[in-house]
Amino acid sequence: MSNNIQTEQLTQAGQQIEHDSFAIVDREAGSHAYSDGQWQIVRRMIHATADFEFNGLAEFSDNVVEAGIQAILDGAPIVADVEMICVGLSQPRLKHFGIQSHQFIADDDVIEAAKQINSTRAVQAIRKAQRLGLLDGGIVAVGNAPTALLEVVRMIDEEDVKPALIVGMPVGFVSAAESKDALSRLQDVPWIITRGRKGGSTLVVAALHALLSLAESRQRTD
Repeated sequence: MSNNIQTEQLTQAGQQIEHDSFAIVDREAGSHAYSDGQWQIVRRMIHATADFEFNGLAEFSDNVVEAGIQAILDGAPIVADVEMICVGLSQPRLKHFGIQSHQFIADDDVIEAAKQINSTRAVQAIRKAQRLGLLDGGIVAVGNAPTALLEVVRMIDEEDVKPALIVGMPVGFVSAAESKDALSRLQDVPWIITRGRKGGSTLVVAALHALLSLAESRQRTD
């Protein structure tokens, strides 16, 4: 395992298992076209799912790893489409960088707004995040709802919203692949995606944990 991968394991036995797991991923994944920083993200995604297809399905915009590290060092807020992402993120690591995670999918006002205009809760939750000033300069993390990702893309195109990073990996059969294709066409906002139908909150959490590890390593070497 690369030396700048940090672990959340608190025991030597746990750390060894994680180290061995990453070594197996590196060995069995074979060749890839990712940079070192990109591979550390893809490796964690494979580790979290035991699915080697992400060696190829994961795609990165130019300089997105550096942008993600900087966003974390800046303490950018994380706006997630579902609570599962917020629960999965390491709270000690977020606290270390002064980062707060947010999700609004179950808020009463979000549900009511979605009902009134026959929208989705995911769309209204993203709009609430924008009203609260969390999207500009923030990290957007979408693992479940394609409509949330499509709304972010619309806001970027039509309202000049500028997140610091978008991790767009919604899973599913309706608009999931299309939403990621739409995100990949953006050139002014850094993004990480998984092509096609595969995705999910577990992958988003894995990608963010990899970036948190890289940011910790940057702090130690600066």
